[in-house]
Amino acid sequence: MAATPRLIALKTAVPPYRIDQADAGRRAAHLFANHPEVLRLLSVFQNTGIETRYSCVPIDWYLEPHGWKERTNLYLQNSVDLLEKVANDCLAEAGLGSEDIDAIVVASTTGIATPSLDALVIERMGLRREIERLPMFGFGCAGGVSGLARAADIARARMGSRVLFLVVELCALTFRKDDVSKSNIVAAALFGDGAAGAIISSEGDGPVVAASGSYTWPNSLDVMGWEVEEDGLKARFAQSIPSLVANDFRNIAAGFLRKNDIARGSIEAFACHPGGAKVLDALEDALNLPHGALKDSRSVLRDYGNMSAATALFVLQRMRARGEGRRCLMSALGPGFSAAFLMLE
Repeated sequence: MAATPRLIALKTAVPPYRIDQADAGRRAAHLFANHPEVLRLLSVFQNTGIETRYSCVPIDWYLEPHGWKERTNLYLQNSVDLLEKVANDCLAEAGLGSEDIDAIVVASTTGIATPSLDALVIERMGLRREIERLPMFGFGCAGGVSGLARAADIARARMGSRVLFLVVELCALTFRKDDVSKSNIVAAALFGDGAAGAIISSEGDGPVVAASGSYTWPNSLDVMGWEVEEDGLKARFAQSIPSLVANDFRNIAAGFLRKNDIARGSIEAFACHPGGAKVLDALEDALNLPHGALKDSRSVLRDYGNMSAATALFVLQRMRARGEGRRCLMSALGPGFSAAFLMLE
């Protein structure tokens, strides 16, 4: 008989440098002063719904050129530091020691790590040598929801096991000061850095991690992702994302609920990844919610920006802190172009 996986711990963390959105907009205007085509785009800094974000480097770092080696070293150092913090915080919340973890799942798409981040965390924290490992790369913003689902799958298949799920995204490291493309400017206005962690086990109290699923749009590979440039990763996302959500998400979500015999009226809360203000508007329409109903998604976007895969767990943590989300549908959109779903009961 399959075990019943439960979410027994959930923690988040951000790096030390706080970025004020208004200050970021002013610096962008100064940096691109000689590019009138860019200056016309800078209103995006005021239209994102973001007030603050966090970065693993001070804001002046973004005003200088940086190459792959420097970016990668910063990614590795800061990622492992943040993952160690959220892992220890999760262990403390669950009343467990590092020796109690049977499997580790780590999701991240904003840097390259070989050995993968899970191996680096095992070495840093002294986790058991026979621990099962699952690194996840390429899921983008959907990685938090999909990763939590994969951690639950492992816990479900192994009665009594304790699975540590970690996610870290250092999106802001991808900014390239000489790139005057619209995607780079939008990314500069939207992305922040953050990490989250969870422990899933069939032993302990907490919401049941229930049905999960995903959907990948046809002919959509160019909608969202990274392009590899000489000096780093370049964000790629199409203007069509809000319209894809508006046109298709309602039926896609309904298909997931129908497949898993979940009544739409039984869902008490929605923990939606806040990809951006327009995406949240489209999600509220698709889910038949009044404008502003996704208040935790909007407030996380306001306070932290889009931290890619980590963001959905920030939303879930904020909902839990307010005592909401007893029967909750999590969702996120990522490269593929795809949607990820997860039910918490």
